[in-house]
Amino acid sequence: MSETKSQLNAEQVANVEKSLRMIADIVKQKGREILNEFPITPPQFVALQWLHEVGDMTIGELSNKMYLACSTTTDLVDRMEKNDLVIRVKDEKDRRVVRIHLQDKGATIIREVIGQRREYLSQVLERFSEDEVDRVESGLVHLLDEMKRDAETWKSF
Repeated sequence: MSETKSQLNAEQVANVEKSLRMIADIVKQKGREILNEFPITPPQFVALQWLHEVGDMTIGELSNKMYLACSTTTDLVDRMEKNDLVIRVKDEKDRRVVRIHLQDKGATIIREVIGQRREYLSQVLERFSEDEVDRVESGLVHLLDEMKRDAETWKSF
């Protein structure tokens, strides 16, 4: 019985991983279609999302979040600054530190793109029962919480 259970679990894990990957790909593709309406590139959108979610960050912090070299992130920020999406500001506590701040134009783009993504997701979820939507939401929240807990554990090593 335990051998069947472990095989089932391995198969379920494989199915969950594949589903999550495919969902992420579809959301990313839908996001890119939406981005075609805006004057920014996908990497710029990712940077704007991080700034929107986390707040002001240094080039180094943003580079780490995006898994990019600092020089690549600097070029990205230069282009976003020219388009009035972000601005560099000196840290009030340490004037040597420069933080990237999201401008209103960048925040507006983020809100509009995320709004359109949510509208797409809403259209898909309309085909689900209320109970199914509740189960999807609670399952995803629980999975995310567990993954965050694991991430914190790994940071302490």
